[in-house]
Amino acid sequence: MATSKQLAKKYEADCQYLHHLFSGYSASRDEARAAVEIFTHRNTEELKLICQAYRALYSCDLFHLLTRHNTTFARVAYLRASEPSNLDAEITREALFGTALNTDVLIEIICTRSSSELVSTKQAYQARYNSNLERDVSFKINGNIKEVLLAALNSNKYNGGRVDTSMAMCDAKTLYEAIESGKYIDQRCIILVLSQRSTDQIKAILSSYKQLYGREFTKFLKKEKCGEFGQLLRGVIQCIQFPEKHFAKQLRKRLKAGDAREVLIRTVVTRSEIDVRNINRVFTAKTGWTLESVIRNEFSNSSSYNDKLYYSVGDFLVALLEQSC
Repeated sequence: MATSKQLAKKYEADCQYLHHLFSGYSASRDEARAAVEIFTHRNTEELKLICQAYRALYSCDLFHLLTRHNTTFARVAYLRASEPSNLDAEITREALFGTALNTDVLIEIICTRSSSELVSTKQAYQARYNSNLERDVSFKINGNIKEVLLAALNSNKYNGGRVDTSMAMCDAKTLYEAIESGKYIDQRCIILVLSQRSTDQIKAILSSYKQLYGREFTKFLKKEKCGEFGQLLRGVIQCIQFPEKHFAKQLRKRLKAGDAREVLIRTVVTRSEIDVRNINRVFTAKTGWTLESVIRNEFSNSSSYNDKLYYSVGDFLVALLEQSC
């Protein structure tokens, strides 16, 4: 294992660029490009080591420096350098206790992550905020959406092992009966199935459902008797089964509302090494625009004279796209 001195030496040039850029000096575009190069050409583990080296060189936490810098560029750098579980814990906390409850973001984090990723996020949330994520969700949210989200959160308890196709077939039949057997749908039965299966197992159930009944489970949830519960469950199921569709839909929604920048940043940064290529494909098919074209349009001009690095945010996000595609 490398010592602090060895790390500092290996990543000294990277740390010097970042220190100069974010310590209040007048940064040139070339220095901003160098920072983009660092954050987009280093993987998560290398960025973690750079943070350690920065502390060894300057006796200062790089995340604290980025937070203090208070620019959009620094915000993107902060998100990119953060460990995924810590970042998800922070995003979830803000969605729960920020200026307004944001259920779209909660659905995004809880339902597009694997069961193992959810375990890590819940551990990071507990360590950082000394609070239980499931308890906070239960406290802050009411109604059907609470039951659906808690079911998805509980699914991480059943992570591990191979997918059981026989069980998936049985569960698919159970879900069908829960919708078709009476005048009303059996919400408790559906919640029970979702809360007792891992993410991969749920995907297998949904695949089995289509195989048995010729249509996606979400199509059945459109029936009038499914009501609000069915509508909410459709959104959650879509996140689990086709996360790229959820992200593309949220981007379209925020673009129409005229405030897409934060969603665009979060989507590109958190999904850059996962499925941003698929998100781009779905988004382009629906809108005719590529993510790159939207990024260029959204970040072409600065609306804040205090954010001198704003013009480089687009370069940062496009570079992440190019690394992933």
